[in-house]
Amino acid sequence: QVQLVESGGGLVQAGGSLRLSCATSRRTFSSYTMGWFRQAPGKEREFVAAIRRSGDSTYYADSVKGRFTISRDNAKNTVYLQMSSLKPEDTAVYYCAAGNDIVVRRSVDYWGQGTQVTVSS
Repeated sequence: QVQLVESGGGLVQAGGSLRLSCATSRRTFSSYTMGWFRQAPGKEREFVAAIRRSGDSTYYADSVKGRFTISRDNAKNTVYLQMSSLKPEDTAVYYCAAGNDIVVRRSVDYWGQGTQVTVSS
């Protein structure tokens, strides 16, 4: 059974920063592209960022480009999402994702349980 365990969400003021973490098994981490999605109340889940297995290619939604950074630590089997210059519209539940085709088709094989990020104005 594949498990993706997220942490790091919370409440932050606009302009602040947060770092999300997602830990999984070595097998999962080495097999899949890892990514982050988010879902705000009343909205559909949307792509935020992804990083390929090699770690040499990253992808971002236009809405977060320049503010968020995705990275992976192969020694810890963990993917991170560093979020800076946060805005109230970044408020959402953030989900870690693992899949073979996240980048092109936004196809996800496994989801984490989600972690709440709330940005106050």
